[in-house]
Amino acid sequence: MALKSFIEVHPDSHFPIQNLPYGVFKPEPASPARPGVAIGDYVLDLSVVASAGLFDGPVLKNNSDSFLQPDLNKFLALGRPAWKEARSTLQKLLSATEPALRDNAALRQKALVPLSKVKMLVPISIGDYTDFFSSMHHAKNCGTIFRGPENPIPANWFHLPIAYHGRASSIVISGTDIIRPRGQGHPAGNSPPYFGPSLKLDFELEMAAVVGPGNELGKPVDVNEAADHIFGLVLMNDWSARDIQAWEYVPLGPFLGKSFGTTVSPWIVTLDALEPFACDAPKQNPPPLPYLAEKISKNYDISLEVQIKPAGQENSSVVTRSNFNHLYWTLTQQLAHHTINGCNLRPGDLLGTGTISGPEPESYGCLLELTWNGQKPLSLNGTTRKFLEDGDEVIFSGYSKGNGYNVGFGTCSGKIIPPPGGGRCCFW
Repeated sequence: MALKSFIEVHPDSHFPIQNLPYGVFKPEPASPARPGVAIGDYVLDLSVVASAGLFDGPVLKNNSDSFLQPDLNKFLALGRPAWKEARSTLQKLLSATEPALRDNAALRQKALVPLSKVKMLVPISIGDYTDFFSSMHHAKNCGTIFRGPENPIPANWFHLPIAYHGRASSIVISGTDIIRPRGQGHPAGNSPPYFGPSLKLDFELEMAAVVGPGNELGKPVDVNEAADHIFGLVLMNDWSARDIQAWEYVPLGPFLGKSFGTTVSPWIVTLDALEPFACDAPKQNPPPLPYLAEKISKNYDISLEVQIKPAGQENSSVVTRSNFNHLYWTLTQQLAHHTINGCNLRPGDLLGTGTISGPEPESYGCLLELTWNGQKPLSLNGTTRKFLEDGDEVIFSGYSKGNGYNVGFGTCSGKIIPPPGGGRCCFW
Protein backbone atom coordinates (compact mmCIF):
# COMPACT_ATOMS: atom_id res chain seq x y z
CA MET A 1 0.00 0.00 0.00
CA ALA A 2 1.38 3.41 -1.01
CA LEU A 3 2.48 5.70 1.78
CA LYS A 4 -0.04 8.51 2.24
CA SER A 5 -0.04 11.64 4.40
CA PHE A 6 -2.94 13.06 6.38
CA ILE A 7 -1.97 16.36 4.72
CA GLU A 8 -3.50 16.66 1.28
CA VAL A 9 -0.74 16.79 -1.32
CA HIS A 10 -1.49 17.64 -4.96
CA PRO A 11 -0.31 14.93 -7.40
CA ASP A 12 1.93 17.49 -9.13
CA SER A 13 3.56 18.64 -5.89
CA HIS A 14 7.31 18.21 -5.54
CA PHE A 15 6.90 17.53 -1.82
CA PRO A 16 4.88 14.39 -1.04
CA ILE A 17 5.52 12.20 1.98
CA GLN A 18 7.93 10.13 -0.15
CA ASN A 19 10.26 13.14 -0.37
CA LEU A 20 10.43 15.22 2.86
CA PRO A 21 13.35 17.45 1.82
CA TYR A 22 15.14 19.50 4.47
CA GLY A 23 15.45 23.28 4.57
CA VAL A 24 15.89 26.17 6.98
CA PHE A 25 13.23 28.87 7.29
CA LYS A 26 11.81 31.75 9.28
CA PRO A 27 8.05 31.64 9.92
CA GLU A 28 8.08 35.42 10.59
CA PRO A 29 10.69 38.01 9.57
CA ALA A 30 11.84 38.48 13.17
CA SER A 31 11.79 34.77 14.05
CA PRO A 32 15.00 32.81 14.57
CA ALA A 33 15.92 30.45 11.75
CA ARG A 34 14.99 26.81 12.27
CA PRO A 35 15.05 23.53 10.28
CA GLY A 36 11.98 22.13 8.58
CA VAL A 37 10.84 19.61 5.99
CA ALA A 38 8.49 20.36 3.12
CA ILE A 39 5.21 18.44 2.91
CA GLY A 40 2.73 19.53 0.25
CA ASP A 41 2.10 23.25 0.68
CA TYR A 42 3.49 23.31 4.23
CA VAL A 43 6.72 23.31 6.17
CA LEU A 44 6.86 21.01 9.18
CA ASP A 45 8.80 22.92 11.86
CA LEU A 46 11.34 20.43 13.21
CA SER A 47 12.10 22.58 16.24
CA VAL A 48 8.47 22.11 17.32
CA VAL A 49 8.62 18.35 16.66
CA ALA A 50 11.86 18.09 18.66
CA SER A 51 10.54 20.19 21.55
CA ALA A 52 7.47 17.94 21.72
CA GLY A 53 9.76 14.93 22.28
CA LEU A 54 8.69 13.18 19.09
CA PHE A 55 12.23 12.33 17.95
CA ASP A 56 12.46 9.41 20.37
CA GLY A 57 14.57 6.90 18.45
CA PRO A 58 17.88 5.56 19.77
CA VAL A 59 20.05 8.06 17.85
CA LEU A 60 17.98 11.24 17.94
CA LYS A 61 16.53 11.10 21.45
CA ASN A 62 19.92 12.32 22.73
CA ASN A 63 20.55 14.56 19.71
CA SER A 64 17.20 16.26 19.16
CA ASP A 65 18.88 19.63 19.74
CA SER A 66 20.15 19.19 16.16
CA PHE A 67 16.75 20.61 15.18
CA LEU A 68 17.07 23.60 17.48
CA GLN A 69 19.90 25.10 15.39
CA PRO A 70 19.86 27.89 12.77
CA ASP A 71 21.29 25.49 10.15
CA LEU A 72 21.40 21.76 9.41
CA ASN A 73 25.11 21.21 10.03
CA LYS A 74 24.78 19.50 13.42
CA PHE A 75 22.20 17.09 11.97
CA LEU A 76 24.40 16.42 8.92
CA ALA A 77 27.33 15.53 11.17
CA LEU A 78 25.32 12.74 12.86
CA GLY A 79 25.48 10.60 9.72
CA ARG A 80 23.26 8.12 7.95
CA PRO A 81 21.83 6.29 11.03
CA ALA A 82 20.41 9.61 12.29
CA TRP A 83 19.15 10.58 8.82
CA LYS A 84 17.35 7.27 8.35
CA GLU A 85 15.84 7.46 11.83
CA ALA A 86 14.60 11.01 11.24
CA ARG A 87 13.07 10.05 7.90
CA SER A 88 11.29 7.05 9.41
CA THR A 89 10.01 9.14 12.34
CA LEU A 90 8.76 11.95 10.10
CA GLN A 91 7.09 9.66 7.58
CA LYS A 92 5.27 7.92 10.42
CA LEU A 93 4.30 11.24 12.06
CA LEU A 94 2.89 12.61 8.80
CA SER A 95 1.18 9.42 7.67
CA ALA A 96 -2.59 9.16 7.39
CA THR A 97 -2.73 6.41 10.02
CA GLU A 98 -0.72 8.11 12.81
CA PRO A 99 -2.74 10.22 15.29
CA ALA A 100 0.10 11.97 17.22
CA LEU A 101 0.14 15.05 14.96
CA ARG A 102 -3.01 14.45 12.92
CA ASP A 103 -5.32 14.52 15.95
CA ASN A 104 -3.50 17.15 18.04
CA ALA A 105 -4.91 20.43 16.76
CA ALA A 106 -2.71 22.66 18.94
CA LEU A 107 0.50 20.89 17.93
CA ARG A 108 -0.56 20.78 14.30
CA GLN A 109 -1.26 24.52 14.30
CA LYS A 110 2.17 25.22 15.75
CA ALA A 111 4.17 22.72 13.69
CA LEU A 112 2.74 23.20 10.19
CA VAL A 113 3.43 26.55 8.54
CA PRO A 114 2.16 27.43 5.04
CA LEU A 115 5.04 27.54 2.55
CA SER A 116 3.60 30.77 1.15
CA LYS A 117 4.29 32.57 4.45
CA VAL A 118 7.87 31.53 5.22
CA LYS A 119 11.23 33.02 4.31
CA MET A 120 13.68 30.35 3.14
CA LEU A 121 17.40 30.61 3.91
CA VAL A 122 20.55 28.84 2.76
CA PRO A 123 20.01 25.65 4.80
CA ILE A 124 23.63 24.92 5.70
CA SER A 125 26.69 26.80 6.87
CA ILE A 126 29.03 26.23 3.92
CA GLY A 127 32.67 26.18 4.92
CA ASP A 128 33.99 25.12 1.52
CA TYR A 129 32.62 24.84 -1.99
CA THR A 130 34.08 22.79 -4.84
CA ASP A 131 32.85 22.80 -8.43
CA PHE A 132 33.42 19.76 -10.63
CA PHE A 133 33.39 19.33 -14.42
CA SER A 134 31.63 15.96 -14.63
CA SER A 135 29.47 16.07 -17.79
CA MET A 136 31.19 14.64 -20.87
CA HIS A 137 28.80 16.39 -23.24
CA HIS A 138 29.50 19.76 -21.60
CA ALA A 139 33.26 19.14 -21.63
CA LYS A 140 33.15 18.17 -25.32
CA ASN A 141 31.07 21.18 -26.34
CA CYS A 142 33.24 23.67 -24.42
CA GLY A 143 36.40 22.13 -25.83
CA THR A 144 35.02 22.26 -29.36
CA ILE A 145 34.03 25.92 -28.98
CA PHE A 146 37.38 27.05 -27.60
CA ARG A 147 39.89 24.57 -29.06
CA GLY A 148 38.20 23.06 -32.10
CA PRO A 149 36.72 19.61 -32.77
CA GLU A 150 40.02 17.77 -33.30
CA ASN A 151 40.75 17.13 -29.60
CA PRO A 152 38.00 18.81 -27.55
CA ILE A 153 38.42 16.90 -24.27
CA PRO A 154 41.86 16.81 -22.64
CA ALA A 155 43.21 13.33 -21.91
CA ASN A 156 43.20 13.79 -18.13
CA TRP A 157 39.43 14.36 -18.11
CA PHE A 158 38.74 10.64 -18.63
CA HIS A 159 40.98 9.67 -15.71
CA LEU A 160 39.86 11.99 -12.91
CA PRO A 161 36.92 14.19 -11.89
CA ILE A 162 38.34 17.65 -12.62
CA ALA A 163 37.33 20.44 -10.23
CA TYR A 164 38.30 23.81 -8.77
CA HIS A 165 37.83 25.32 -5.33
CA GLY A 166 35.10 27.98 -5.43
CA ARG A 167 33.94 30.85 -3.26
CA ALA A 168 31.52 29.83 -0.49
CA SER A 169 30.74 33.37 0.71
CA SER A 170 28.79 34.28 -2.44
CA ILE A 171 26.45 31.27 -2.42
CA VAL A 172 22.91 32.64 -2.10
CA ILE A 173 19.40 31.26 -1.73
CA SER A 174 16.94 31.01 -4.63
CA GLY A 175 15.18 34.31 -5.33
CA THR A 176 18.23 36.48 -4.59
CA ASP A 177 19.06 39.02 -7.30
CA ILE A 178 22.42 38.58 -9.02
CA ILE A 179 24.38 41.76 -9.73
CA ARG A 180 26.08 41.71 -13.12
CA PRO A 181 29.80 41.45 -12.36
CA ARG A 182 32.46 43.84 -13.60
CA GLY A 183 35.85 42.66 -14.69
CA GLN A 184 38.42 42.46 -17.46
CA GLY A 185 37.90 40.89 -20.85
CA HIS A 186 40.10 40.02 -23.83
CA PRO A 187 41.80 43.02 -25.49
CA ALA A 188 40.66 43.97 -28.98
CA GLY A 189 43.72 44.18 -31.22
CA ASN A 190 46.42 46.33 -29.61
CA SER A 191 44.02 47.98 -27.14
CA PRO A 192 44.24 47.46 -23.36
CA PRO A 193 41.94 44.77 -21.90
CA TYR A 194 38.27 45.62 -21.82
CA PHE A 195 37.01 46.62 -18.35
CA GLY A 196 33.36 46.93 -17.44
CA PRO A 197 30.19 44.90 -16.84
CA SER A 198 30.35 41.36 -18.23
CA LEU A 199 29.15 41.13 -21.82
CA LYS A 200 28.68 37.35 -21.70
CA LEU A 201 26.78 36.54 -18.53
CA ASP A 202 25.54 32.94 -18.42
CA PHE A 203 23.73 30.41 -16.25
CA GLU A 204 25.04 26.90 -15.55
CA LEU A 205 22.57 24.08 -14.90
CA GLU A 206 24.11 22.13 -12.03
CA MET A 207 23.25 20.16 -8.96
CA ALA A 208 25.30 20.01 -5.79
CA ALA A 209 25.92 17.37 -3.15
CA VAL A 210 25.71 18.39 0.50
CA VAL A 211 28.40 16.72 2.60
CA GLY A 212 27.38 15.01 5.84
CA PRO A 213 30.06 13.56 8.08
CA GLY A 214 33.49 14.67 6.95
CA ASN A 215 36.80 12.85 7.09
CA GLU A 216 39.93 13.46 9.11
CA LEU A 217 42.81 15.29 7.51
CA GLY A 218 45.03 12.73 5.82
CA LYS A 219 42.39 9.97 5.75
CA PRO A 220 40.72 9.56 2.33
CA VAL A 221 37.16 8.28 1.93
CA ASP A 222 36.80 4.93 0.15
CA VAL A 223 34.75 5.33 -3.04
CA ASN A 224 32.46 2.46 -1.97
CA GLU A 225 31.73 4.21 1.34
CA ALA A 226 31.41 7.71 -0.09
CA ALA A 227 27.59 7.67 -0.20
CA ASP A 228 27.55 7.66 3.61
CA HIS A 229 29.20 11.10 3.46
CA ILE A 230 26.53 12.62 1.15
CA PHE A 231 23.32 13.86 2.79
CA GLY A 232 21.48 14.93 -0.34
CA LEU A 233 21.27 17.18 -3.38
CA VAL A 234 20.18 20.71 -4.26
CA LEU A 235 19.67 22.50 -7.57
CA MET A 236 22.47 24.95 -8.27
CA ASN A 237 22.99 27.77 -10.76
CA ASP A 238 26.70 28.52 -10.89
CA TRP A 239 26.42 31.80 -12.79
CA SER A 240 29.34 32.41 -15.13
CA ALA A 241 30.80 35.55 -16.73
CA ARG A 242 32.25 33.89 -19.81
CA ASP A 243 34.26 36.88 -21.04
CA ILE A 244 35.89 37.52 -17.66
CA GLN A 245 36.64 33.82 -17.24
CA ALA A 246 38.12 33.44 -20.74
CA TRP A 247 40.66 36.21 -20.09
CA GLU A 248 41.63 35.20 -16.54
CA TYR A 249 41.59 31.42 -16.43
CA VAL A 250 45.07 30.75 -17.85
CA PRO A 251 47.04 29.50 -15.96
CA LEU A 252 45.20 29.06 -12.64
CA GLY A 253 41.55 28.63 -13.60
CA PRO A 254 38.25 30.33 -12.73
CA PHE A 255 38.25 33.32 -10.36
CA LEU A 256 36.23 36.54 -10.78
CA GLY A 257 34.25 35.03 -13.65
CA LYS A 258 32.62 32.64 -11.15
CA SER A 259 32.94 34.01 -7.61
CA PHE A 260 30.33 36.81 -7.91
CA GLY A 261 27.37 34.51 -7.24
CA THR A 262 26.09 30.93 -7.03
CA THR A 263 22.40 30.24 -6.41
CA VAL A 264 21.06 27.14 -4.63
CA SER A 265 17.53 25.85 -4.15
CA PRO A 266 16.23 25.92 -0.56
CA TRP A 267 15.37 22.23 -0.20
CA ILE A 268 17.90 19.41 0.18
CA VAL A 269 16.48 16.18 -1.22
CA THR A 270 18.09 13.25 0.60
CA LEU A 271 19.78 10.32 -1.12
CA ASP A 272 17.27 8.09 0.68
CA ALA A 273 14.39 9.88 -1.08
CA LEU A 274 16.23 9.58 -4.42
CA GLU A 275 17.12 5.88 -4.02
CA PRO A 276 14.04 4.64 -5.96
CA PHE A 277 15.32 6.63 -8.94
CA ALA A 278 18.88 5.28 -8.93
CA CYS A 279 20.09 4.16 -12.36
CA ASP A 280 23.30 2.86 -13.89
CA ALA A 281 26.00 5.45 -14.51
CA PRO A 282 27.60 5.56 -17.99
CA LYS A 283 30.28 2.99 -18.70
CA GLN A 284 33.66 4.64 -18.21
CA ASN A 285 36.33 4.08 -20.82
CA PRO A 286 39.18 3.78 -20.00
CA PRO A 287 38.30 2.08 -16.69
CA PRO A 288 39.06 4.39 -13.76
CA LEU A 289 42.05 3.80 -11.50
CA PRO A 290 41.37 1.40 -8.60
CA TYR A 291 40.62 4.14 -6.05
CA LEU A 292 37.78 5.37 -8.32
CA ALA A 293 36.48 1.92 -9.33
CA GLU A 294 33.05 1.42 -7.75
CA LYS A 295 31.35 -1.88 -6.98
CA ILE A 296 28.07 -0.19 -7.92
CA SER A 297 28.31 2.92 -10.10
CA LYS A 298 25.04 4.82 -10.14
CA ASN A 299 23.41 8.09 -11.07
CA TYR A 300 19.85 9.24 -10.46
CA ASP A 301 17.03 9.80 -12.95
CA ILE A 302 16.27 13.47 -12.21
CA SER A 303 14.58 15.51 -14.94
CA LEU A 304 15.98 19.04 -15.10
CA GLU A 305 14.55 22.11 -16.82
CA VAL A 306 15.69 25.70 -17.33
CA GLN A 307 13.36 28.58 -18.14
CA ILE A 308 14.31 32.17 -18.92
CA LYS A 309 11.85 34.99 -18.31
CA PRO A 310 13.19 37.86 -20.43
CA ALA A 311 13.24 41.36 -18.99
CA GLY A 312 9.87 43.08 -19.42
CA GLN A 313 7.97 39.92 -20.40
CA GLU A 314 5.20 38.13 -18.52
CA ASN A 315 6.00 34.62 -19.72
CA SER A 316 9.07 32.47 -19.50
CA SER A 317 10.47 30.13 -22.16
CA VAL A 318 11.92 26.67 -21.66
CA VAL A 319 15.46 26.68 -23.04
CA THR A 320 16.84 23.39 -21.70
CA ARG A 321 15.63 19.95 -20.69
CA SER A 322 18.38 17.75 -19.31
CA ASN A 323 18.82 14.94 -16.77
CA PHE A 324 21.17 14.24 -13.88
CA ASN A 325 21.82 10.79 -15.34
CA HIS A 326 23.98 12.36 -18.08
CA LEU A 327 26.87 12.82 -15.62
CA TYR A 328 29.97 10.78 -16.50
CA TRP A 329 31.62 11.00 -13.07
CA THR A 330 29.34 9.98 -10.18
CA LEU A 331 28.79 11.87 -6.93
CA THR A 332 30.66 9.20 -5.01
CA GLN A 333 33.63 9.30 -7.37
CA GLN A 334 33.73 13.08 -7.03
CA LEU A 335 33.80 12.87 -3.24
CA ALA A 336 36.36 10.05 -3.13
CA HIS A 337 38.67 11.88 -5.53
CA HIS A 338 38.31 15.08 -3.48
CA THR A 339 39.71 13.29 -0.44
CA ILE A 340 42.30 10.98 -2.05
CA ASN A 341 45.11 13.44 -1.28
CA GLY A 342 44.00 13.57 2.37
CA CYS A 343 41.84 16.69 2.04
CA ASN A 344 39.33 16.85 4.90
CA LEU A 345 35.71 17.52 4.05
CA ARG A 346 33.38 18.93 6.73
CA PRO A 347 29.62 18.84 7.33
CA GLY A 348 27.90 21.38 5.11
CA ASP A 349 30.57 21.47 2.40
CA LEU A 350 29.05 21.78 -1.07
CA LEU A 351 30.23 19.81 -4.11
CA GLY A 352 28.86 21.12 -7.42
CA THR A 353 28.56 18.68 -10.32
CA GLY A 354 29.49 21.14 -13.04
CA THR A 355 27.12 21.94 -15.90
CA ILE A 356 24.83 18.99 -16.71
CA SER A 357 24.44 18.80 -20.49
CA GLY A 358 22.82 16.01 -22.46
CA PRO A 359 23.75 14.79 -25.95
CA GLU A 360 21.15 16.84 -27.87
CA PRO A 361 21.22 20.63 -28.45
CA GLU A 362 17.98 21.10 -26.52
CA SER A 363 19.61 19.44 -23.48
CA TYR A 364 22.67 21.71 -23.28
CA GLY A 365 23.10 23.17 -19.80
CA CYS A 366 24.22 26.77 -20.46
CA LEU A 367 23.94 29.58 -23.00
CA LEU A 368 27.57 29.13 -24.03
CA GLU A 369 26.51 25.80 -25.53
CA LEU A 370 22.93 26.66 -26.48
CA THR A 371 24.03 29.71 -28.54
CA TRP A 372 27.44 28.24 -29.41
CA ASN A 373 29.20 31.19 -27.78
CA GLY A 374 26.75 33.70 -29.21
CA GLN A 375 26.87 32.48 -32.82
CA LYS A 376 23.32 31.05 -32.75
CA PRO A 377 21.01 33.36 -30.76
CA LEU A 378 18.06 31.80 -28.91
CA SER A 379 14.51 32.91 -29.67
CA LEU A 380 12.48 33.67 -26.51
CA ASN A 381 8.88 34.75 -27.02
CA GLY A 382 9.76 37.08 -29.88
CA THR A 383 13.04 38.36 -28.46
CA THR A 384 16.52 36.87 -28.84
CA ARG A 385 19.37 36.16 -26.45
CA LYS A 386 23.03 35.33 -26.94
CA PHE A 387 23.73 35.78 -23.23
CA LEU A 388 21.72 37.12 -20.29
CA GLU A 389 20.47 40.71 -20.27
CA ASP A 390 19.72 42.85 -17.20
CA GLY A 391 16.25 42.02 -15.89
CA ASP A 392 16.30 38.43 -17.18
CA GLU A 393 15.20 35.82 -14.65
CA VAL A 394 16.50 32.25 -14.85
CA ILE A 395 14.45 29.48 -13.22
CA PHE A 396 15.68 25.91 -12.69
CA SER A 397 13.42 23.04 -11.67
CA GLY A 398 14.00 19.35 -11.16
CA TYR A 399 12.12 16.24 -10.10
CA SER A 400 12.04 12.46 -10.27
CA LYS A 401 8.79 10.85 -11.39
CA GLY A 402 7.46 8.10 -9.13
CA ASN A 403 4.32 5.99 -9.33
CA GLY A 404 1.66 8.63 -8.68
CA TYR A 405 4.02 11.12 -7.02
CA ASN A 406 7.05 13.32 -7.68
CA VAL A 407 10.21 13.68 -5.63
CA GLY A 408 11.17 17.23 -6.52
CA PHE A 409 13.50 20.07 -5.64
CA GLY A 410 11.15 23.02 -6.16
CA THR A 411 12.82 25.84 -8.04
CA CYS A 412 16.13 27.66 -8.09
CA SER A 413 15.78 31.17 -9.49
CA GLY A 414 17.65 34.44 -9.80
CA LYS A 415 17.27 37.72 -11.68
CA ILE A 416 20.13 39.70 -13.23
CA ILE A 417 20.34 43.34 -12.16
CA PRO A 418 22.82 45.98 -13.33
CA PRO A 419 25.89 46.82 -11.24
CA PRO A 420 25.86 49.86 -8.90
CA GLY A 421 25.87 53.05 -10.89
CA GLY A 422 23.79 51.44 -13.63
CA GLY A 423 24.64 51.78 -17.25
CA ARG A 424 25.00 49.13 -19.87
CA CYS A 425 28.24 47.42 -20.82
CA CYS A 426 30.78 49.83 -22.24
CA PHE A 427 34.47 50.16 -23.08
CA TRP A 428 36.57 52.25 -20.71
